[in-house]
Amino acid sequence: MIQAIDIMNHPPEADRSLGGNPFEFEEFKIMLRTTFKAAAGDHQHRAKPKGEQKKDEGKAKKKGGGMLLGHANVAELVTDMDRLGYESVVISATKMWSYHYHHQLILDYSIDDVGRLVQEAGGRIIGAASYNPFRIEESVADVERGVREYGFKYVWIHPLSFGLAPNDRRFYPLYSKCNELGIAVGMQVGHSAEVLPSDVGRPMLVDDVAIDFPNLRINLSHTGWPWVDEWCSMLWRHPNVYGDISAYFPKSLDERQVRFMDSSRGRNKVLFGTNGLGLAKCVEQFRDMDIKEETKQRVLRDNAIEFLQLES
Repeated sequence: MIQAIDIMNHPPEADRSLGGNPFEFEEFKIMLRTTFKAAAGDHQHRAKPKGEQKKDEGKAKKKGGGMLLGHANVAELVTDMDRLGYESVVISATKMWSYHYHHQLILDYSIDDVGRLVQEAGGRIIGAASYNPFRIEESVADVERGVREYGFKYVWIHPLSFGLAPNDRRFYPLYSKCNELGIAVGMQVGHSAEVLPSDVGRPMLVDDVAIDFPNLRINLSHTGWPWVDEWCSMLWRHPNVYGDISAYFPKSLDERQVRFMDSSRGRNKVLFGTNGLGLAKCVEQFRDMDIKEETKQRVLRDNAIEFLQLES
């Protein structure tokens, strides 16, 4: 069995008590009525008293296959990883801003919480920082602290929730710091599942960044849909640009993306990820895909090792 590396996940995957209940915010409520409708049953327990949460979790798993549920603790996560064939999972201290409704951070996970998860997992969790372009100095300092104190290897950002394009000048201090530290950066591209500005998610907007920082390893996260052709073009054209397929179940990937991923143009540049949609369902669907075995090996594991420089 090819061991998988999940390039895209969040703290509740390893400790569902972290971060409060994001579904209190309007962006997530709308998302669960639209783009993530299939997961609606899974999140309901989070808004209920603790005694009722446990009662409802079994029902939620039956309905959505574990989508958005995460695990109670690191030990439970590692047990599932062993059972399902995961080598490691990347967990990000994700930051998201409420562009329209609340005008505040609606996701703001702590560097120290993710650092604790990394330490408890004994090498099975890879830490990633995030970034708030409205608080540049403190965010850059957080990124450096994550790398120096906890061995983080990555930064994942969500430009859409701030209403900013990835080539906005406010992200450039982050790119420079990542270059200095020798770590990779990833960002959501494509439309937003939440009600957030999507036009700033066009993959081609990363063109400037890839040209200005030719040594910075960049991951275009969440497939770039509906601008799939732009996503494929960016991965094909730039040696330093990769892209992950997280936030979509493998069986629902655009056929253009699957052809690209299974070709010599894309095989070495696509990364596997779940974005909390369930470790089991995502990896099982990917392993069942009608694509070449060498593609599965590259996408599930080898590309992430190269992208994150996990092995010298």
